[in-house]
Amino acid sequence: MSTGTGRLSVTVLTETADCAVLRVSGELDHASEAAFLADTGVVLADGCRYLVLDVAALTFCDSRGLNCLLALHWLLRRREGTLLLACAGRRLSDLLVHTGSAQLFPLHPTVSKALAALPEHCRPVWPPVTTP
Repeated sequence: MSTGTGRLSVTVLTETADCAVLRVSGELDHASEAAFLADTGVVLADGCRYLVLDVAALTFCDSRGLNCLLALHWLLRRREGTLLLACAGRRLSDLLVHTGSAQLFPLHPTVSKALAALPEHCRPVWPPVTTP
């Protein structure tokens, strides 16, 4: 799945029944929050408990975007899971620190390191196997 609003794109990189890795690209704000929540909701609808967001290509995130991340965090915590962010840039990292949200979101320098923090039986294959 890869969807986008023109300003935001969410792409499923790999997934298992318990875990998904999504690439989030573009701007996460008021104009894109509904699409972001819909796209992530499709993945979470089947009961996914662990979500890794590769945010290396996320160019902008404001308070509305942060609220989206907080909503995902809350939902996954209720499922006894977690939301992990991989490859966060300086702007997103600063937003999390300045809002006091940094302790809620484990930040990892790579997707591999984020996946290593999850229970082994839940981890999808990384990097994803692609077939021609």
